[in-house]
Amino acid sequence: MTPPTQPRRLRRLAAATALVLALSACANGGTPASDGDASPGTGTGGATSDVQVAFLPKNLGNPYFDTSSTGGREAVAEIGGTFSEVGPATAAPDAQVSYINTLTQQQVDAIVVSANDPAAICGALNDAKTIGIKVVTFDSDTNPECRDLFVNQATAEGIAKVQVDMIAEQIGDEGEIAILSAAANATNQNTWIEMMTEELAASHPNITLVETVYGNDDDQTSFDRTAGLLQSHPNLKGIVSPTTVGIAAAARYLSTSQYKGQVAITGLGTPNQMREYVADGTVTEFALWNPEDLGYLSAYAANALASDEITGAEGDTFTAGRLGEFTVEADNTVLLGEPYRFNADNIDDFDF
Repeated sequence: MTPPTQPRRLRRLAAATALVLALSACANGGTPASDGDASPGTGTGGATSDVQVAFLPKNLGNPYFDTSSTGGREAVAEIGGTFSEVGPATAAPDAQVSYINTLTQQQVDAIVVSANDPAAICGALNDAKTIGIKVVTFDSDTNPECRDLFVNQATAEGIAKVQVDMIAEQIGDEGEIAILSAAANATNQNTWIEMMTEELAASHPNITLVETVYGNDDDQTSFDRTAGLLQSHPNLKGIVSPTTVGIAAAARYLSTSQYKGQVAITGLGTPNQMREYVADGTVTEFALWNPEDLGYLSAYAANALASDEITGAEGDTFTAGRLGEFTVEADNTVLLGEPYRFNADNIDDFDF
């Protein structure tokens, strides 16, 4: 691995100056919450780096992204770089723009972002790329031309299918179901929902999707949307929530309601947030990948780009610490792995 060098930053200074002046009048994002400058150290692969990696989740205070940032922080520490995290309080489509502008002004080496909208942040990301900042999306992608790499938690087809399989098993493959999603513009959510709809139509003709609602990755909003679904659809047999905030809020509502044991809830969640609902019988099974590993892999991918170890082209390979070697696939994507099902038999084997 060729470590980032000071001349690399000097080479892009001229391009940055004009852009920074243009952005300074409109940027209102905060200063990254940095962990401080880590002394250049030895990474897992024996390389050193002074890379500055900034994580930009959909929103701060989200347990899922807290976990992915833990992995990112771990990886950057191994690399010997500097980790920071910034983000909006709510997951609105354009809420990340000001933070990208500020990170561009600060000339970080790489931005690792989970997009609230596939297009709304593209202009800001392209400005960052213009001055040499590497852009890695994870969890939720932008339009492909707006980033260098997308670190995919699992294939969209696999994520959609596992959720359909679980709800079909839990309701006897027939009846009405609803979907409780995150933001209406979330790229990953909409892709999964489209594929779930197709899978239901192709393989589960006796299951009817009656409504899709949006909790905006907010606990109280998701809780209220769950209540609304159950009131609007008295014959509802199941809810699928492909978002960790939504599934936990829905399970919390069901656990103390008359619908407990009558309406199934499944989707994507973390073991720690769902443990009590599996234990009390509210939830039978749900799925996810390890978000800590997702953040860890994303940080290593960002460093590989910033250090010129890879360009992001199909066929490029890099080593991501304890996770081993990864290959860049078609459309400049890197795949973490397949989703994993959690239930009463295995949930206590995990702590995240």
